[in-house]
Amino acid sequence: MFLFEKGQTIDNRYTVVFPHKEGDYAETYRVRDASGKLRFLKLIYYSKLQYSQFDKDGSIIEVEVAKVLNHPRSAQGDACSCKNVCKYVDSGKLIANGQQLAYIVTEFVSGETLDKRIAREDLSVYEIKQVAKALLSALQYLHTQNTPIIHNEVTVQNLMLDLSGTLDGLKLIDFGYARFLNQEPAKPNLKQLNPFYMAPERFNGVSCVQSDLFSVGVILYQLIFDELPWFFDASRMSEQQIVERLQKEREHPLRMPNIDMFELDEQLLNVIHKATQNDVQDRFQTAQEMLDAIDGKVKVEMVKHASDVTKTEEPKKRVKRGNGFADVAGMAELKEQLQSDVIDLLQNPEQAKELGLSIPNGLLFYGPPGCGKTFFAEKFAEETGFNYQYVRGSDVASPYIDGGKGKIADIFNEARQNAPTILFLDEVDSLIRDRSAHNNATTAGAVNEFLTQLNNCGEDGVLVIAATNKPTDIDEAALRAGRLELKYYIPQPDKETRKRMFQIGIGKRNYDFGIDYDLLAERTENYVSADISLVIDTAARLAFRRKIGKITMNLLEEAISQVKPSLTLEQIKRHEDIRDKFMGVKKNDERRKIGF
Repeated sequence: MFLFEKGQTIDNRYTVVFPHKEGDYAETYRVRDASGKLRFLKLIYYSKLQYSQFDKDGSIIEVEVAKVLNHPRSAQGDACSCKNVCKYVDSGKLIANGQQLAYIVTEFVSGETLDKRIAREDLSVYEIKQVAKALLSALQYLHTQNTPIIHNEVTVQNLMLDLSGTLDGLKLIDFGYARFLNQEPAKPNLKQLNPFYMAPERFNGVSCVQSDLFSVGVILYQLIFDELPWFFDASRMSEQQIVERLQKEREHPLRMPNIDMFELDEQLLNVIHKATQNDVQDRFQTAQEMLDAIDGKVKVEMVKHASDVTKTEEPKKRVKRGNGFADVAGMAELKEQLQSDVIDLLQNPEQAKELGLSIPNGLLFYGPPGCGKTFFAEKFAEETGFNYQYVRGSDVASPYIDGGKGKIADIFNEARQNAPTILFLDEVDSLIRDRSAHNNATTAGAVNEFLTQLNNCGEDGVLVIAATNKPTDIDEAALRAGRLELKYYIPQPDKETRKRMFQIGIGKRNYDFGIDYDLLAERTENYVSADISLVIDTAARLAFRRKIGKITMNLLEEAISQVKPSLTLEQIKRHEDIRDKFMGVKKNDERRKIGF
Protein backbone atom coordinates (compact mmCIF):
# COMPACT_ATOMS: atom_id res chain seq x y z
CA MET A 1 0.00 0.00 0.00
CA PHE A 2 1.37 3.40 -0.97
CA LEU A 3 2.60 5.64 1.83
CA PHE A 4 1.11 8.76 0.21
CA GLU A 5 -2.21 9.24 -1.58
CA LYS A 6 -3.32 11.61 -4.34
CA GLY A 7 -3.36 15.22 -3.10
CA GLN A 8 -0.97 14.65 -0.20
CA THR A 9 2.40 16.41 -0.08
CA ILE A 10 5.78 14.76 0.29
CA ASP A 11 8.29 16.66 2.43
CA ASN A 12 5.90 19.66 2.21
CA ARG A 13 7.26 20.32 -1.29
CA TYR A 14 5.79 17.88 -3.80
CA THR A 15 2.08 17.21 -4.27
CA VAL A 16 1.11 13.68 -5.34
CA VAL A 17 -0.73 13.59 -8.66
CA PHE A 18 -0.70 9.84 -9.08
CA PRO A 19 0.88 6.97 -7.09
CA HIS A 20 2.77 5.08 -9.79
CA LYS A 21 4.44 1.83 -8.72
CA GLU A 22 5.45 -0.15 -5.62
CA GLY A 23 8.79 -2.02 -5.75
CA ASP A 24 11.01 -4.12 -3.48
CA TYR A 25 12.56 -1.17 -1.68
CA ALA A 26 10.85 1.92 -3.11
CA GLU A 27 7.64 3.40 -4.49
CA THR A 28 7.27 5.98 -7.23
CA TYR A 29 4.92 8.89 -7.78
CA ARG A 30 3.94 11.46 -10.37
CA VAL A 31 4.08 14.77 -8.48
CA ARG A 32 3.92 18.55 -9.01
CA ASP A 33 6.52 20.90 -7.61
CA ALA A 34 5.82 24.34 -6.15
CA SER A 35 5.81 25.89 -9.64
CA GLY A 36 3.23 23.36 -10.89
CA LYS A 37 5.63 21.37 -13.08
CA LEU A 38 5.14 17.63 -13.34
CA ARG A 39 7.99 15.62 -11.84
CA PHE A 40 8.84 11.98 -11.15
CA LEU A 41 9.58 11.16 -7.49
CA LYS A 42 11.11 7.95 -6.17
CA LEU A 43 10.61 7.32 -2.45
CA ILE A 44 13.20 4.94 -0.94
CA TYR A 45 12.84 2.98 2.32
CA TYR A 46 16.15 2.78 4.19
CA SER A 47 14.98 -0.37 5.99
CA LYS A 48 14.34 -2.25 2.72
CA LEU A 49 17.66 -1.54 1.06
CA GLN A 50 20.34 -4.20 0.74
CA TYR A 51 23.74 -3.60 2.29
CA SER A 52 25.28 -3.29 -1.19
CA GLN A 53 23.03 -0.31 -2.01
CA PHE A 54 24.80 1.83 0.59
CA ASP A 55 28.19 3.45 0.17
CA LYS A 56 30.85 3.19 2.89
CA ASP A 57 29.78 6.55 4.39
CA GLY A 58 26.17 5.35 4.76
CA SER A 59 24.83 7.33 1.81
CA ILE A 60 22.50 5.66 -0.70
CA ILE A 61 24.41 4.98 -3.90
CA GLU A 62 21.36 5.57 -6.10
CA VAL A 63 20.96 9.09 -4.70
CA GLU A 64 24.63 9.89 -5.24
CA VAL A 65 24.43 8.58 -8.83
CA ALA A 66 21.33 10.71 -9.49
CA LYS A 67 23.15 13.85 -8.39
CA VAL A 68 25.91 13.20 -10.93
CA LEU A 69 23.32 13.12 -13.74
CA ASN A 70 22.89 16.88 -13.31
CA HIS A 71 26.53 17.80 -13.93
CA PRO A 72 26.23 20.97 -16.05
CA ARG A 73 29.76 20.85 -17.50
CA SER A 74 32.21 18.34 -18.89
CA ALA A 75 35.79 17.88 -17.70
CA GLN A 76 36.81 20.49 -20.30
CA GLY A 77 34.34 23.02 -18.94
CA ASP A 78 31.90 22.71 -21.84
CA ALA A 79 28.18 22.44 -21.25
CA CYS A 80 27.15 18.77 -21.49
CA SER A 81 24.07 16.68 -21.03
CA CYS A 82 22.46 13.56 -22.42
CA LYS A 83 18.90 13.53 -23.71
CA ASN A 84 18.77 9.76 -23.08
CA VAL A 85 19.06 10.04 -19.27
CA CYS A 86 16.39 11.67 -17.09
CA LYS A 87 17.70 14.91 -15.63
CA TYR A 88 18.13 15.11 -11.85
CA VAL A 89 16.04 17.80 -10.12
CA ASP A 90 16.21 17.30 -6.36
CA SER A 91 16.72 14.84 -3.49
CA GLY A 92 16.16 14.77 0.23
CA LYS A 93 15.30 12.85 3.40
CA LEU A 94 12.22 12.68 5.59
CA ILE A 95 10.51 10.68 8.33
CA ALA A 96 6.99 9.36 7.67
CA ASN A 97 4.99 6.79 9.64
CA GLY A 98 8.03 6.33 11.85
CA GLN A 99 10.22 5.28 8.91
CA GLN A 100 13.36 6.91 7.57
CA LEU A 101 13.01 7.67 3.86
CA ALA A 102 15.00 9.24 1.08
CA TYR A 103 13.68 10.58 -2.21
CA ILE A 104 14.94 11.49 -5.65
CA VAL A 105 13.13 13.86 -8.03
CA THR A 106 13.79 13.81 -11.77
CA GLU A 107 12.17 15.26 -14.86
CA PHE A 108 8.86 13.60 -15.81
CA VAL A 109 8.54 11.65 -19.03
CA SER A 110 5.06 10.92 -20.37
CA GLY A 111 5.36 7.60 -22.13
CA GLU A 112 5.71 3.85 -21.84
CA THR A 113 8.52 1.37 -21.28
CA LEU A 114 10.06 -0.48 -24.21
CA ASP A 115 8.71 -3.84 -23.06
CA LYS A 116 5.15 -2.48 -23.29
CA ARG A 117 5.84 -1.07 -26.74
CA ILE A 118 7.15 -4.36 -28.16
CA ALA A 119 4.25 -6.22 -26.57
CA ARG A 120 1.94 -4.12 -28.77
CA GLU A 121 3.91 -4.14 -32.00
CA ASP A 122 7.16 -5.37 -33.54
CA LEU A 123 9.96 -2.96 -34.40
CA SER A 124 11.69 -2.83 -37.77
CA VAL A 125 15.46 -3.29 -38.00
CA TYR A 126 15.81 0.46 -38.53
CA GLU A 127 13.80 1.16 -35.35
CA ILE A 128 15.78 -1.46 -33.40
CA LYS A 129 19.01 0.28 -34.39
CA GLN A 130 17.51 3.60 -33.22
CA VAL A 131 16.76 2.08 -29.82
CA ALA A 132 20.24 0.56 -29.51
CA LYS A 133 21.99 3.80 -30.49
CA ALA A 134 19.93 5.85 -28.01
CA LEU A 135 20.69 3.35 -25.25
CA LEU A 136 24.40 3.34 -26.09
CA SER A 137 24.38 7.14 -26.06
CA ALA A 138 23.06 7.03 -22.49
CA LEU A 139 25.68 4.46 -21.47
CA GLN A 140 28.49 6.43 -23.14
CA TYR A 141 27.44 9.42 -21.02
CA LEU A 142 27.44 7.33 -17.82
CA HIS A 143 30.67 5.49 -18.57
CA THR A 144 32.64 8.67 -19.34
CA GLN A 145 31.86 10.55 -16.13
CA ASN A 146 34.87 11.49 -13.99
CA THR A 147 34.08 8.35 -12.01
CA PRO A 148 32.31 6.02 -14.46
CA ILE A 149 28.80 4.86 -13.54
CA ILE A 150 27.75 1.27 -14.30
CA HIS A 151 23.96 0.95 -14.60
CA ASN A 152 23.82 -2.81 -13.84
CA GLU A 153 20.15 -3.23 -14.80
CA VAL A 154 19.91 -2.50 -18.51
CA THR A 155 16.67 -4.22 -19.58
CA VAL A 156 13.67 -3.45 -21.80
CA GLN A 157 11.74 -2.61 -18.62
CA ASN A 158 14.16 0.24 -17.85
CA LEU A 159 13.96 2.01 -21.20
CA MET A 160 11.29 4.72 -21.31
CA LEU A 161 9.84 5.94 -24.60
CA ASP A 162 8.49 9.48 -24.73
CA LEU A 163 5.17 9.24 -26.57
CA SER A 164 5.59 12.80 -27.80
CA GLY A 165 9.00 12.07 -29.36
CA THR A 166 10.87 9.49 -31.43
CA LEU A 167 12.69 6.28 -30.56
CA ASP A 168 16.08 8.00 -30.53
CA GLY A 169 14.84 10.08 -27.59
CA LEU A 170 14.30 7.10 -25.31
CA LYS A 171 15.62 7.40 -21.77
CA LEU A 172 17.47 4.91 -19.56
CA ILE A 173 15.76 4.91 -16.16
CA ASP A 174 15.93 3.26 -12.70
CA PHE A 175 19.41 3.46 -11.21
CA GLY A 176 18.54 1.38 -8.15
CA TYR A 177 21.45 -1.03 -8.64
CA ALA A 178 23.90 1.33 -10.31
CA ARG A 179 27.41 1.62 -8.91
CA PHE A 180 30.44 3.81 -9.40
CA LEU A 181 33.26 1.87 -11.03
CA ASN A 182 35.57 2.39 -8.04
CA GLN A 183 33.15 0.83 -5.53
CA GLU A 184 33.46 -2.65 -4.05
CA PRO A 185 31.89 -5.58 -5.96
CA ALA A 186 28.33 -6.51 -4.95
CA LYS A 187 26.58 -9.75 -5.88
CA PRO A 188 23.13 -9.22 -7.47
CA ASN A 189 19.92 -10.40 -5.85
CA LEU A 190 18.43 -12.62 -8.57
CA LYS A 191 15.00 -12.50 -6.93
CA GLN A 192 14.90 -8.77 -7.69
CA LEU A 193 16.94 -8.59 -10.90
CA ASN A 194 16.55 -10.38 -14.21
CA PRO A 195 19.54 -12.76 -14.63
CA PHE A 196 19.06 -13.25 -18.39
CA TYR A 197 20.33 -9.73 -19.15
CA MET A 198 23.39 -10.10 -16.89
CA ALA A 199 26.95 -10.63 -18.03
CA PRO A 200 28.74 -13.65 -16.46
CA GLU A 201 30.99 -11.54 -14.22
CA ARG A 202 27.94 -9.93 -12.61
CA PHE A 203 27.09 -13.18 -10.81
CA ASN A 204 30.38 -12.83 -8.91
CA GLY A 205 29.56 -9.26 -7.95
CA VAL A 206 31.87 -7.66 -10.52
CA SER A 207 30.51 -4.97 -12.84
CA CYS A 208 32.25 -2.94 -15.51
CA VAL A 209 31.59 -0.99 -18.71
CA GLN A 210 31.50 -4.24 -20.69
CA SER A 211 28.81 -5.63 -18.33
CA ASP A 212 26.35 -2.96 -19.47
CA LEU A 213 27.30 -3.56 -23.12
CA PHE A 214 26.58 -7.28 -22.70
CA SER A 215 23.02 -6.30 -21.69
CA VAL A 216 22.68 -4.16 -24.82
CA GLY A 217 23.57 -7.23 -26.89
CA VAL A 218 20.86 -9.22 -25.11
CA ILE A 219 18.28 -6.48 -25.80
CA LEU A 220 19.24 -6.40 -29.49
CA TYR A 221 18.76 -10.17 -29.68
CA GLN A 222 15.38 -9.89 -27.92
CA LEU A 223 14.11 -7.12 -30.21
CA ILE A 224 15.11 -9.02 -33.36
CA PHE A 225 14.12 -12.58 -32.43
CA ASP A 226 11.32 -11.83 -29.94
CA GLU A 227 12.94 -14.01 -27.26
CA LEU A 228 15.78 -13.84 -24.78
CA PRO A 229 18.97 -15.78 -25.52
CA TRP A 230 19.73 -18.75 -23.26
CA PHE A 231 16.25 -18.47 -21.69
CA PHE A 232 14.67 -21.09 -19.39
CA ASP A 233 12.02 -21.20 -16.66
CA ALA A 234 13.79 -20.07 -13.48
CA SER A 235 10.68 -19.42 -11.37
CA ARG A 236 11.26 -22.35 -9.02
CA MET A 237 15.05 -22.33 -8.98
CA SER A 238 17.35 -21.09 -6.24
CA GLU A 239 19.83 -18.36 -7.13
CA GLN A 240 22.66 -20.90 -7.26
CA GLN A 241 20.69 -23.15 -9.60
CA ILE A 242 19.93 -20.21 -11.90
CA VAL A 243 23.59 -19.24 -12.12
CA GLU A 244 24.75 -22.82 -12.71
CA ARG A 245 22.12 -23.36 -15.42
CA LEU A 246 23.01 -20.09 -17.16
CA GLN A 247 26.70 -20.98 -17.09
CA LYS A 248 25.89 -24.29 -18.79
CA GLU A 249 23.67 -22.63 -21.38
CA ARG A 250 26.34 -20.08 -22.22
CA GLU A 251 28.94 -22.78 -22.82
CA HIS A 252 27.20 -23.21 -26.18
CA PRO A 253 27.35 -20.74 -29.08
CA LEU A 254 24.54 -18.20 -29.27
CA ARG A 255 21.78 -19.61 -31.46
CA MET A 256 20.59 -17.29 -34.23
CA PRO A 257 17.11 -18.33 -35.46
CA ASN A 258 16.57 -18.06 -39.21
CA ILE A 259 14.00 -15.30 -39.78
CA ASP A 260 12.93 -13.23 -42.76
CA MET A 261 13.41 -9.65 -41.57
CA PHE A 262 13.95 -6.74 -43.94
CA GLU A 263 17.31 -4.96 -43.51
CA LEU A 264 18.69 -7.59 -41.09
CA ASP A 265 22.33 -7.92 -42.06
CA GLU A 266 25.30 -10.01 -40.99
CA GLN A 267 26.99 -7.00 -39.40
CA LEU A 268 24.20 -6.55 -36.84
CA LEU A 269 24.23 -10.26 -35.98
CA ASN A 270 28.01 -10.09 -35.51
CA VAL A 271 27.53 -7.08 -33.20
CA ILE A 272 25.21 -9.20 -31.02
CA HIS A 273 27.71 -12.08 -31.00
CA LYS A 274 30.57 -9.79 -29.96
CA ALA A 275 28.58 -7.96 -27.27
CA THR A 276 27.45 -11.21 -25.58
CA GLN A 277 30.77 -13.02 -25.33
CA ASN A 278 31.53 -14.64 -21.96
CA ASP A 279 35.03 -13.17 -21.83
CA VAL A 280 35.08 -9.43 -21.11
CA GLN A 281 38.09 -8.93 -23.40
CA ASP A 282 36.19 -10.37 -26.38
CA ARG A 283 33.37 -7.81 -26.12
CA PHE A 284 33.17 -4.19 -27.21
CA GLN A 285 35.30 -2.15 -24.82
CA THR A 286 33.30 1.10 -24.97
CA ALA A 287 29.77 2.17 -25.85
CA GLN A 288 31.21 4.37 -28.61
CA GLU A 289 32.91 1.34 -30.17
CA MET A 290 29.60 -0.51 -30.23
CA LEU A 291 27.84 2.57 -31.64
CA ASP A 292 30.37 2.77 -34.47
CA ALA A 293 29.79 -0.92 -35.23
CA ILE A 294 26.01 -0.49 -35.44
CA ASP A 295 26.52 2.54 -37.72
CA GLY A 296 28.80 0.43 -39.92
CA LYS A 297 31.83 2.66 -39.36
CA VAL A 298 33.86 -0.40 -38.33
CA LYS A 299 33.41 -3.94 -39.61
CA VAL A 300 32.75 -6.64 -37.01
CA GLU A 301 33.79 -10.21 -37.77
CA MET A 302 32.04 -13.23 -36.24
CA VAL A 303 33.67 -14.01 -32.88
CA LYS A 304 34.60 -17.68 -32.54
CA HIS A 305 32.88 -19.19 -29.49
CA ALA A 306 35.02 -21.13 -27.05
CA SER A 307 32.95 -24.28 -27.60
CA ASP A 308 33.22 -24.23 -31.42
CA VAL A 309 35.17 -27.28 -32.63
CA THR A 310 36.75 -27.55 -36.09
CA LYS A 311 37.27 -30.83 -37.89
CA THR A 312 40.98 -30.79 -37.03
CA GLU A 313 40.39 -30.35 -33.29
CA GLU A 314 40.00 -33.12 -30.76
CA PRO A 315 36.41 -33.78 -29.62
CA LYS A 316 35.53 -31.80 -26.55
CA LYS A 317 35.58 -33.83 -23.33
CA ARG A 318 32.97 -33.00 -20.68
CA VAL A 319 34.14 -34.96 -17.67
CA LYS A 320 32.34 -34.17 -14.44
CA ARG A 321 34.50 -34.15 -11.30
CA GLY A 322 32.95 -34.47 -7.86
CA ASN A 323 31.90 -36.76 -5.06
CA GLY A 324 29.16 -38.66 -6.87
CA PHE A 325 26.31 -39.99 -4.73
CA ALA A 326 28.02 -38.70 -1.58
CA ASP A 327 26.76 -35.23 -2.54
CA VAL A 328 23.15 -36.46 -2.77
CA ALA A 329 21.19 -36.18 0.46
CA GLY A 330 19.14 -39.28 1.32
CA MET A 331 17.66 -41.40 -1.49
CA ALA A 332 19.54 -44.44 -0.14
CA GLU A 333 17.16 -46.97 -1.68
CA LEU A 334 17.29 -45.31 -5.10
CA LYS A 335 21.10 -45.15 -4.99
CA GLU A 336 21.31 -48.84 -4.10
CA GLN A 337 18.95 -49.83 -6.89
CA LEU A 338 20.84 -47.80 -9.49
CA GLN A 339 24.10 -49.27 -8.22
CA SER A 340 22.89 -52.84 -8.70
CA ASP A 341 20.75 -52.25 -11.83
CA VAL A 342 23.12 -50.06 -13.80
CA ILE A 343 26.43 -48.94 -12.31
CA ASP A 344 27.76 -52.43 -11.53
CA LEU A 345 26.94 -53.45 -15.11
CA LEU A 346 28.71 -50.40 -16.52
CA GLN A 347 31.81 -50.96 -14.43
CA ASN A 348 31.96 -54.73 -15.03
CA PRO A 349 30.84 -55.19 -18.65
CA GLU A 350 32.76 -58.43 -19.28
CA GLN A 351 31.24 -60.21 -16.28
CA ALA A 352 27.81 -58.99 -17.30
CA LYS A 353 28.33 -60.24 -20.84
CA GLU A 354 29.23 -63.73 -19.60
CA LEU A 355 25.83 -63.87 -17.90
CA GLY A 356 24.04 -62.61 -21.00
CA LEU A 357 23.35 -59.20 -19.49
CA SER A 358 23.59 -56.13 -21.71
CA ILE A 359 24.29 -52.55 -20.80
CA PRO A 360 21.00 -50.57 -20.87
CA ASN A 361 20.52 -47.95 -23.56
CA GLY A 362 18.57 -45.49 -21.48
CA LEU A 363 17.06 -44.55 -18.13
CA LEU A 364 14.13 -42.26 -17.40
CA PHE A 365 14.11 -40.09 -14.26
CA TYR A 366 10.60 -38.75 -13.72
CA GLY A 367 8.67 -37.10 -10.92
CA PRO A 368 7.54 -33.71 -9.60
CA PRO A 369 9.49 -30.55 -10.54
CA GLY A 370 12.21 -29.30 -8.22
CA CYS A 371 13.14 -32.71 -6.80
CA GLY A 372 16.67 -32.77 -8.18
CA LYS A 373 16.50 -34.97 -11.27
CA THR A 374 19.17 -32.98 -13.12
CA PHE A 375 21.44 -32.85 -10.08
CA PHE A 376 20.98 -36.58 -9.51
CA ALA A 377 21.92 -37.33 -13.13
CA GLU A 378 25.15 -35.32 -12.77
CA LYS A 379 26.06 -37.16 -9.58
CA PHE A 380 25.25 -40.47 -11.28
CA ALA A 381 27.80 -39.59 -13.98
CA GLU A 382 30.38 -38.76 -11.31
CA GLU A 383 29.67 -42.08 -9.59
CA THR A 384 30.33 -43.98 -12.82
CA GLY A 385 33.36 -41.89 -13.79
CA PHE A 386 31.93 -41.44 -17.30
CA ASN A 387 32.02 -38.28 -19.38
CA TYR A 388 28.88 -36.16 -19.08
CA GLN A 389 27.07 -34.41 -21.95
CA TYR A 390 24.07 -32.16 -21.30
CA VAL A 391 21.37 -31.64 -23.95
CA ARG A 392 18.30 -29.40 -23.84
CA GLY A 393 15.65 -28.40 -26.37
CA SER A 394 17.50 -25.47 -27.95
CA ASP A 395 20.43 -27.76 -28.86
CA VAL A 396 18.29 -29.57 -31.43
CA ALA A 397 15.96 -26.75 -32.48
CA SER A 398 16.05 -25.80 -36.16
CA PRO A 399 13.91 -23.52 -38.34
CA TYR A 400 14.22 -26.00 -41.21
CA ILE A 401 12.21 -29.16 -41.77
CA ASP A 402 14.39 -32.10 -40.75
CA GLY A 403 17.12 -29.64 -39.70
CA GLY A 404 16.97 -30.96 -36.15
CA LYS A 405 17.68 -34.53 -37.27
CA GLY A 406 21.23 -33.63 -38.22
CA LYS A 407 21.79 -31.93 -34.86
CA ILE A 408 20.51 -35.01 -33.01
CA ALA A 409 22.84 -37.27 -34.98
CA ASP A 410 25.76 -34.93 -34.22
CA ILE A 411 25.00 -35.03 -30.48
CA PHE A 412 25.02 -38.84 -30.39
CA ASN A 413 28.13 -38.99 -32.57
CA GLU A 414 29.96 -36.67 -30.17
CA ALA A 415 28.86 -38.86 -27.26
CA ARG A 416 30.22 -41.95 -29.05
CA GLN A 417 33.54 -40.22 -29.75
CA ASN A 418 33.88 -39.34 -26.06
CA ALA A 419 32.61 -42.73 -24.80
CA PRO A 420 31.99 -43.87 -22.20
CA THR A 421 29.45 -41.04 -21.95
CA ILE A 422 26.35 -40.24 -19.93
CA LEU A 423 24.14 -38.34 -22.38
CA PHE A 424 21.61 -36.37 -20.33
CA LEU A 425 18.40 -35.23 -22.08
CA ASP A 426 16.80 -32.55 -19.91
CA GLU A 427 13.03 -32.00 -20.19
CA VAL A 428 12.87 -34.92 -22.60
CA ASP A 429 9.13 -34.42 -23.10
CA SER A 430 10.03 -31.41 -25.28
CA LEU A 431 12.59 -33.44 -27.24
CA ILE A 432 10.72 -36.71 -27.85
CA ARG A 433 7.14 -35.48 -27.92
CA ASP A 434 4.19 -37.80 -28.38
CA ARG A 435 3.69 -37.93 -32.15
CA SER A 436 0.01 -38.81 -31.78
CA ALA A 437 -0.60 -35.43 -30.13
CA HIS A 438 1.47 -33.38 -32.60
CA ASN A 439 0.66 -33.75 -36.29
CA ASN A 440 3.86 -32.04 -37.39
CA ALA A 441 6.46 -33.32 -39.85
CA THR A 442 9.37 -31.64 -38.08
CA THR A 443 8.36 -33.09 -34.70
CA ALA A 444 7.86 -36.57 -36.13
CA GLY A 445 11.23 -36.45 -37.90
CA ALA A 446 13.05 -35.44 -34.73
CA VAL A 447 11.34 -38.16 -32.68
CA ASN A 448 12.19 -40.81 -35.28
CA GLU A 449 15.83 -39.73 -35.22
CA PHE A 450 15.97 -39.95 -31.42
CA LEU A 451 14.43 -43.46 -31.54
CA THR A 452 16.97 -44.57 -34.13
CA GLN A 453 19.89 -43.21 -32.13
CA LEU A 454 18.63 -44.78 -28.90
CA ASN A 455 18.67 -48.25 -30.45
CA ASN A 456 21.81 -50.06 -29.24
CA CYS A 457 23.61 -46.87 -28.17
CA GLY A 458 24.67 -48.75 -25.02
CA GLU A 459 26.85 -51.00 -27.17
CA ASP A 460 28.76 -47.87 -28.24
CA GLY A 461 29.42 -46.81 -24.64
CA VAL A 462 26.61 -44.24 -24.50
CA LEU A 463 24.04 -44.36 -21.69
CA VAL A 464 21.13 -41.96 -22.14
CA ILE A 465 19.50 -40.52 -19.02
CA ALA A 466 16.31 -38.58 -19.71
CA ALA A 467 14.51 -36.40 -17.15
CA THR A 468 10.97 -35.07 -17.21
CA ASN A 469 8.14 -33.72 -15.09
CA LYS A 470 5.68 -34.88 -17.77
CA PRO A 471 6.34 -38.55 -18.62
CA THR A 472 2.90 -38.95 -20.21
CA ASP A 473 3.90 -36.40 -22.90
CA ILE A 474 6.76 -38.61 -24.16
CA ASP A 475 6.22 -40.70 -27.29
CA GLU A 476 5.38 -44.25 -26.16
CA ALA A 477 7.91 -45.78 -28.56
CA ALA A 478 10.73 -44.14 -26.58
CA LEU A 479 9.63 -45.89 -23.39
CA ARG A 480 9.81 -49.40 -24.79
CA ALA A 481 12.49 -51.99 -24.06
CA GLY A 482 15.83 -51.16 -25.66
CA ARG A 483 15.34 -47.41 -25.36
CA LEU A 484 14.41 -45.60 -22.12
CA GLU A 485 13.83 -49.01 -20.63
CA LEU A 486 14.58 -48.45 -16.93
CA LYS A 487 12.33 -45.92 -15.22
CA TYR A 488 12.99 -44.37 -11.82
CA TYR A 489 10.62 -42.16 -9.87
CA ILE A 490 12.35 -39.22 -8.14
CA PRO A 491 9.92 -38.16 -5.41
CA GLN A 492 9.81 -35.17 -3.10
CA PRO A 493 12.35 -35.76 -0.30
CA ASP A 494 11.26 -37.61 2.83
CA LYS A 495 11.99 -36.35 6.35
CA GLU A 496 15.44 -37.94 6.64
CA THR A 497 16.43 -36.62 3.22
CA ARG A 498 15.21 -33.12 4.07
CA LYS A 499 17.24 -33.23 7.28
CA ARG A 500 20.36 -34.18 5.34
CA MET A 501 19.68 -31.44 2.76
CA PHE A 502 19.60 -28.84 5.52
CA GLN A 503 22.80 -30.22 7.02
CA ILE A 504 24.62 -30.10 3.68
CA GLY A 505 23.23 -26.70 2.61
CA ILE A 506 23.80 -24.95 5.94
CA GLY A 507 27.15 -26.64 6.55
CA LYS A 508 28.68 -24.77 3.61
CA ARG A 509 27.90 -21.40 5.22
CA ASN A 510 28.56 -19.47 8.40
CA TYR A 511 25.95 -20.69 10.91
CA ASP A 512 25.14 -20.56 14.59
CA PHE A 513 25.29 -23.46 17.02
CA GLY A 514 22.04 -25.10 18.05
CA ILE A 515 20.43 -25.72 14.64
CA ASP A 516 17.63 -28.27 15.17
CA TYR A 517 17.75 -30.21 11.88
CA ASP A 518 15.01 -32.63 12.95
CA LEU A 519 12.62 -29.74 13.59
CA LEU A 520 13.52 -28.14 10.24
CA ALA A 521 12.74 -31.43 8.50
CA GLU A 522 9.39 -31.68 10.30
CA ARG A 523 8.48 -28.09 9.39
CA THR A 524 9.14 -28.65 5.68
CA GLU A 525 6.93 -31.60 4.80
CA ASN A 526 6.19 -31.72 1.03
CA TYR A 527 9.00 -29.23 0.33
CA VAL A 528 11.15 -30.21 -2.66
CA SER A 529 14.91 -29.76 -2.83
CA ALA A 530 14.57 -26.42 -4.65
CA ASP A 531 12.29 -25.16 -1.83
CA ILE A 532 14.81 -26.15 0.83
CA SER A 533 17.61 -24.38 -1.04
CA LEU A 534 15.41 -21.29 -1.17
CA VAL A 535 14.73 -21.53 2.60
CA ILE A 536 18.47 -21.58 3.31
CA ASP A 537 19.12 -18.73 0.86
CA THR A 538 16.31 -16.67 2.43
CA ALA A 539 17.73 -17.21 5.93
CA ALA A 540 21.17 -16.17 4.66
CA ARG A 541 19.72 -12.98 3.13
CA LEU A 542 17.96 -12.17 6.39
CA ALA A 543 21.24 -12.63 8.27
CA PHE A 544 23.04 -10.39 5.78
CA ARG A 545 20.36 -7.70 5.82
CA ARG A 546 20.27 -7.59 9.62
CA LYS A 547 24.08 -7.74 9.88
CA ILE A 548 23.91 -10.84 12.10
CA GLY A 549 26.75 -12.53 10.24
CA LYS A 550 25.52 -16.09 10.60
CA ILE A 551 22.46 -18.25 9.93
CA THR A 552 20.49 -18.95 13.11
CA MET A 553 17.64 -21.30 13.94
CA ASN A 554 15.27 -18.35 14.36
CA LEU A 555 16.14 -17.06 10.90
CA LEU A 556 15.58 -20.50 9.37
CA GLU A 557 12.15 -20.76 11.01
CA GLU A 558 11.31 -17.26 9.76
CA ALA A 559 12.43 -18.26 6.27
CA ILE A 560 10.23 -21.37 6.34
CA SER A 561 7.24 -19.17 7.18
CA GLN A 562 8.02 -17.07 4.08
CA VAL A 563 8.77 -19.90 1.63
CA LYS A 564 5.79 -22.09 0.86
CA PRO A 565 6.13 -25.54 -0.78
CA SER A 566 6.14 -25.49 -4.57
CA LEU A 567 3.93 -28.54 -4.86
CA THR A 568 0.35 -28.93 -3.72
CA LEU A 569 -1.02 -32.21 -2.40
CA GLU A 570 -3.04 -32.53 -5.61
CA GLN A 571 0.11 -32.23 -7.73
CA ILE A 572 1.92 -34.84 -5.63
CA LYS A 573 -1.05 -37.20 -5.94
CA ARG A 574 -1.10 -36.71 -9.72
CA HIS A 575 2.59 -37.60 -10.03
CA GLU A 576 2.14 -40.63 -7.77
CA ASP A 577 -0.73 -41.84 -9.94
CA ILE A 578 1.56 -41.60 -12.99
CA ARG A 579 4.20 -43.56 -11.08
CA ASP A 580 1.70 -46.28 -10.19
CA LYS A 581 0.59 -46.52 -13.81
CA PHE A 582 4.20 -46.94 -14.97
CA MET A 583 4.83 -49.60 -12.35
CA GLY A 584 1.57 -51.44 -13.01
CA VAL A 585 0.38 -50.91 -9.45
CA LYS A 586 -3.37 -51.06 -8.92
CA LYS A 587 -5.22 -48.82 -6.50
CA ASN A 588 -5.24 -51.31 -3.64
CA ASP A 589 -1.78 -52.72 -4.25
CA GLU A 590 1.19 -51.98 -2.05
CA ARG A 591 3.14 -49.14 -3.61
CA ARG A 592 6.88 -49.25 -4.04
CA LYS A 593 8.72 -45.97 -3.66
CA ILE A 594 11.06 -46.46 -6.62
CA GLY A 595 11.70 -48.77 -9.52
CA PHE A 596 10.42 -49.46 -12.95
